Amino acid sequence: MSDNRFMMGFGLMRLPKLADETIDVEQVKLMVDKFLEAGGTYFDTAFAYPGSEEAIKKALVERYPRESYTLATKLIVNSDAIDEAAAKQEFYTSLERTGAGYFDYYLLHAFQRSNYKKYDEYGLWDFAREQKAKGLIKHLGFSFHADPDLLVEILDAHPDVEFVQLQINYADWENPGVNSKKNWEICTERGIPVTVMEPIKGGILADPIPTAKAIFDRENNGLSYSSWAMRFVASQKNILTVLSGMSSLAQMEDNLSYMKDFKPLTEHEYEVIKAVQKAYDEDKSIPCTACHYCTKGCPMGIPIPEIFTVANRKAGSPHFRTVREYMIVTQDKGKASDCIQCGQCETACPQHLPIIKLLEEAREMEV
Repeated sequence: MSDNRFMMGFGLMRLPKLADETIDVEQVKLMVDKFLEAGGTYFDTAFAYPGSEEAIKKALVERYPRESYTLATKLIVNSDAIDEAAAKQEFYTSLERTGAGYFDYYLLHAFQRSNYKKYDEYGLWDFAREQKAKGLIKHLGFSFHADPDLLVEILDAHPDVEFVQLQINYADWENPGVNSKKNWEICTERGIPVTVMEPIKGGILADPIPTAKAIFDRENNGLSYSSWAMRFVASQKNILTVLSGMSSLAQMEDNLSYMKDFKPLTEHEYEVIKAVQKAYDEDKSIPCTACHYCTKGCPMGIPIPEIFTVANRKAGSPHFRTVREYMIVTQDKGKASDCIQCGQCETACPQHLPIIKLLEEAREMEV
């Protein structure tokens, strides 16, 4: 599907924040204006993104005609504590928060082996189909963070699925923990369009590892590191939209500079990406995207992504003040040594990281 369509979607998970950590709605309005003006239409939020649905109501829904954009949101079964009634209520809450009247794209969210059966147990597939029959959902799909065998199982069980949202980026293309390429191939072979999440891997590929930067910098083309990641994904076939979770107007403007008049990667540029992929294969840093899914159910309150950030900085610089930074991120919170190895974090991690083992290794940063 790499054609003349506007390939980028506006991901609303990491919106800009004010000093008090609330969403900067006025900046979001400017971002929405730029996005629509450039030809974008696809907006992606979720019940589980704090403040996001309310912000897009103010920045988009209340300011533009409903037919001028498409809106996606998601329902998630995110813990053992949630019940069927609470799960179904998420749909109605999302309608109220956004004021959109209906959703163009609705997703059952974050399927993994640890939770996918709950969507059947709670009757959420049939519930979503009922809302579709009422005209409250235009297209029904799901987002997926698991292995190819499970993807096939779900698609076989629900042949009416209209699209699938996958994590795809050049660093995870051959990553056996994420299976970007294989999962994309399964959807493509079945003719099921793919919406892409994490094309910049939670921002990691906007500031790549030094060896990757050196490879890109040799090209001397003036393009941002993010542009390589976005264009790699948008150059693949069968892509409905590539979501970019932008958190500033500057990021929006950068993305639009190369996505408005999108040009697929050239053969030479693919070779550059292959060299960068090799650099990432050899890299030993922790590929955490700081989504914080792992921390929501942590009984010890351990700031896992922040600890991993400190560990990566320590590995990258012998002069990094590790102890001080570690004390700052764990102040009044759990430390790596507090981990009780319950495994909740690992079942929630979209990157399938061995978090328990990594926390054991991080204990050396404590004093």
